[in-house]
Amino acid sequence: MAEQRRLTGFRRPNGKVGIRNNVAILPVDDLSNAAAEAVAFHVPGTLALPHAFGRLQFGEDLELTFQTLIGVGSNPNIAAVVVIGIEPNWTARVVEGIAKNGVPVEGFSIEGHGDLKVVERASRVAQKFLQDASEIHREPVERAEILLTTKDGESDTTTGLGSCRATAYLIDQWVSDGGTVIFGETSELTGGEHLIADRCIDDKVRERFQSFYDGYIEMIESTGANLLGSQPTQGNIAGGLSTIEEKALGNIVKTGSHPIAGALAPAEAPSVQGLHYMDTSSAAAECVTLMTAGGGVLNMFPTGQGNVIGNPVQPVVKITANPKTADLMADHIDVDCSPLLTRGQSLEEAGEQLIEVVERTINGRLSAAESLGHREFTLTKLYRSA
Repeated sequence: MAEQRRLTGFRRPNGKVGIRNNVAILPVDDLSNAAAEAVAFHVPGTLALPHAFGRLQFGEDLELTFQTLIGVGSNPNIAAVVVIGIEPNWTARVVEGIAKNGVPVEGFSIEGHGDLKVVERASRVAQKFLQDASEIHREPVERAEILLTTKDGESDTTTGLGSCRATAYLIDQWVSDGGTVIFGETSELTGGEHLIADRCIDDKVRERFQSFYDGYIEMIESTGANLLGSQPTQGNIAGGLSTIEEKALGNIVKTGSHPIAGALAPAEAPSVQGLHYMDTSSAAAECVTLMTAGGGVLNMFPTGQGNVIGNPVQPVVKITANPKTADLMADHIDVDCSPLLTRGQSLEEAGEQLIEVVERTINGRLSAAESLGHREFTLTKLYRSA
């Protein structure tokens, strides 16, 4: 096993460690996207996070939106946040939630002021936040302080055989060193959910996991829809995964072998170290966004046919064992472990190769998705709007 690389990160006042140092301009709702993007235009170097929701939501759906926005704004990769919303009350709720997590934040509501005044006032605050953030320096950190996440996409037969196994190698090493990792994709555990349940650390975690899984499957089955073509996707089927059970085994194998220390609701942050399941959609942008809201600072993304997703807050590192994808989509791939399937590379070598790239990305290397400007940011919506 290779010697561990020296890691650096941004230690926040609340003790969390980030690997990026963004000042975010966060709209509460879709009506505030234009103002948020205008602030980011006037203050280059800030990061606008436009999204499609936040109006006429209610109940659990609204609560999840608030939790996601507050969680993303509190992510350790964020140094400070400017929140912009159409209404003062919901804007204040997001601001207060972020402030409780120790992140510098200020909010502005558009009602009674209009975009132009809000953009001017918010831009002045954003400029000050950006200048303050520029003086925050990297310092040495440990693996145990870096919260990783994992999601796979456009899977094929090479994914479970190669890139997911390399990911599992890293996860086992990371958790053994005291680190924390989140996985999810509830529907993509189907047929192997008992394997996850058996690894839950105690009855409380097992019961919570089973409740999340059963509820998700019940919701899907209640529609009466045939999911073939959506789950597995057309790309999965073309890649040789004809059933959800085959797809699930790849999803499960990438989680490694450690006991599962926690079962998390969508966008919930872990309270203890170790390996955690999060109840998420299998849609790539939704899943990574929820894990970002849960505190993830780097996502490992095995892909077979070639998924291109990124995230504006959490860097996404792509791994493939498909030689065709590694060749034709090289601009999207961070780690090519296809030699693993041709016996040109051992599992340990592939895993150490991934660890090296992940640690370089922690230290500041841009992932392929970052360098290409992929900033997919999608909230999960549970209900129709009122």
